[in-house]
Amino acid sequence: MGDPLNLAVLLAAAFFAGGLNAIAGGGSFLTFPALVYVGVPAIPANATSTVAVFPGYLSSAFGFFKEIRTFGFRPLLALLGLAVAGGVGGGLLLLVTPSEVFQVVVPYLLLFATVLFAFGDKVSLYLAKHRTDGASKSWLPTLAVCTYGGYFNGGLGIVLLALFSAQGYRDLNLMNGLKNVISFVLSAASIVTFSLAGIVHWGEAAIMAVAATVGGYVGAMVAKRLPKRIARIFIVCVGLVMTVLFFLR
Repeated sequence: MGDPLNLAVLLAAAFFAGGLNAIAGGGSFLTFPALVYVGVPAIPANATSTVAVFPGYLSSAFGFFKEIRTFGFRPLLALLGLAVAGGVGGGLLLLVTPSEVFQVVVPYLLLFATVLFAFGDKVSLYLAKHRTDGASKSWLPTLAVCTYGGYFNGGLGIVLLALFSAQGYRDLNLMNGLKNVISFVLSAASIVTFSLAGIVHWGEAAIMAVAATVGGYVGAMVAKRLPKRIARIFIVCVGLVMTVLFFLR
């Protein structure tokens, strides 16, 4: 924290992560490696990264407030309930994962998230064609995605967008708004778990959270104007580079 270079790395990573999460997701591809770079161990880095991007989800959601208002209150409440359950479940799963195991798993999680992000549109189309109607059949995949987000935040945005597409949503701005609201709630649930376990590096988390909040609001404004392809190519490149680096560690 006393090193100006480390501080600059954390602030830049958090700002752009907040913006990327608002636009298309993938912010954890920046915050998690940045924390590892400045010396935070893998599991605390994952927890601290979740805290860092957490407020950015809320500021991004405000950018889509008009679209979110069109969504029904009861369906939204049901989604948020699943987000809480998944956030707590994923957070607890992370806590019982040995550090050595998590360090081995991380590159594969990054690779999975990157590949899914790269082919997110095709995955969404495939799921949409093979979707099954009915709320009773949609809560389990939603819970599974939220649990993944509580365990490892990387790539959560594109997984949620693919899920919404499979469930029949077509308004991208509404999907982005719901994505950010759910990410905020499930992150809050997992953060409570991480805090009680004492694995969050609060100094790094605090300064990154401020930068991510600003980046999230700016990103929400840009999201309605920036070509999606540009943001996607950049995030995929970052994800691939980080995946290779973690495989080589």
